[in-house]
Amino acid sequence: MKMKLVVIVLNKIECMEELLKEFADRGLPGATILQSHGMMQELGDDAQMHFMLSLRHILNPEHKENRTIFMAAAEDKVPAIVSAVNKVTGGLDKSDTGILFTVPIDYLTGVEVNGS
Repeated sequence: MKMKLVVIVLNKIECMEELLKEFADRGLPGATILQSHGMMQELGDDAQMHFMLSLRHILNPEHKENRTIFMAAAEDKVPAIVSAVNKVTGGLDKSDTGILFTVPIDYLTGVEVNGS
């Protein structure tokens, strides 16, 4: 069974609880969640970065952090994960919602992952 690591950086953290419920409802268990923040927040002391960060705060003042979600999933489960994320967030194609990408998993132990 081919496995993927699904990484979701969720900027709309107000969607987190609903997203986790949606994963559970779809039988997509096993998410690990980390509190995170982006480069703009980290580099806020540099004058040019401070200006760019100020613009970001004007456009979206609540965005100070995000959540990074890691999920090991069978490759055929990835479309369901993407669908759940887009349903709850209103679509990752919307500005400042988040990003999602996958990475192949060559080896996995210590966790049972439901296949297709």
